[in-house]
Amino acid sequence: MNVRQWRAAFVVGTAMLSAWVVVTAGAGPSETTRAPAFQVDPGWPAIPNNWVLGEVTSIAVDSRDHIWVLHRPRSIPAERRAQAAPPVLEFDAAGKFLGSWGGDAPGYDWPEREHGIFVDGKGYVWISGNGGWPRPTAPGTGDDMILKFTTAGKLVLQIGHRGKSTGNTDTVNVHQPADTFVDSRANELYVADGYGDQRIVVFDANTGAFKRMWGAFGNAPSPELKPNPPVPQPQEAGTEGPPQFGLPHAVKVSNDGTVYVADRINNRIQLFTTAGKYLRTVRVTNEDAAVVPVPAGFSFSPDKKQRFLYVVDSGPMRVVIFDRETMRQVGAVGMRGAGPGEFNIVHHMAADSKGNLYTAEIVTNRRAQRFVLQKAR
Repeated sequence: MNVRQWRAAFVVGTAMLSAWVVVTAGAGPSETTRAPAFQVDPGWPAIPNNWVLGEVTSIAVDSRDHIWVLHRPRSIPAERRAQAAPPVLEFDAAGKFLGSWGGDAPGYDWPEREHGIFVDGKGYVWISGNGGWPRPTAPGTGDDMILKFTTAGKLVLQIGHRGKSTGNTDTVNVHQPADTFVDSRANELYVADGYGDQRIVVFDANTGAFKRMWGAFGNAPSPELKPNPPVPQPQEAGTEGPPQFGLPHAVKVSNDGTVYVADRINNRIQLFTTAGKYLRTVRVTNEDAAVVPVPAGFSFSPDKKQRFLYVVDSGPMRVVIFDRETMRQVGAVGMRGAGPGEFNIVHHMAADSKGNLYTAEIVTNRRAQRFVLQKAR
């Protein structure tokens, strides 16, 4: 999306007076649900070695509550690129730096444009990229692969290969994938595929073998892709939108086996079974009708029932809180700005075992932030 279009869409004139993050309650039936509250940790994380971060595209939490940050070193201005941090950074929950790795190396196709990171229940780190978007690259280039690493950065598996995608029905390659998630119970990798394709595709997490795929509403992915519009599209009230995804930007699977897909361009969250059966469509709403919501990332609250679904909304620049049982909005965290607890442009997110939230920002702020869950009073 054009940065000027983002900035022109919505303006906030006041700065935050403190590090507290405002949480607003929803209306109607959602009023019976008290949304969790958060306080930003303005000193998190501690970046070592005078390193500089480029666009921070994605963030993940592992089973030890270590936080994994992915950024784009190539997005750093040339005069500062010598200070670029490695693309993958590991921190503990307090923000202490633990390690780093990543980048071009023999034996695998590192992404041209880093995009998504996920750490599965076995401790493997999954990396995706969207090189070739928004401007097509030369033949034989572009990010048509998913990489699986150990936490030390040793390659375990590569699914697909650079510049090899044959399109939206390809069962070997992906095409500029946006996000990944591993369902440990079935040992399956879900891919929001993404910028070049318009589908959800599932692979065996051990072998990389193709298992199944689907488009919006559970439709078969169309072999003929329509170009995505340059900006998110408002959708007519009461309608569910186009029959195919616009840009499936995030995918997560809940403990009860519901698959959540963020269709960023079409402002809709679609729910499916793990077999790809369509369940329902939910839209993110915004009190300012001039600013189109843009669902872009997910995480769940860490309780067993995963009561809350957190949704990155990179239209008004916030994290929206849904009661997962009713799929009603019950609150929101943050606003547009450059201060602690504010966003521009918030892109992906994650949650740790204590319920704290972590966000990744691209384009302007280029940072990771931590939001500490506040105890109910």
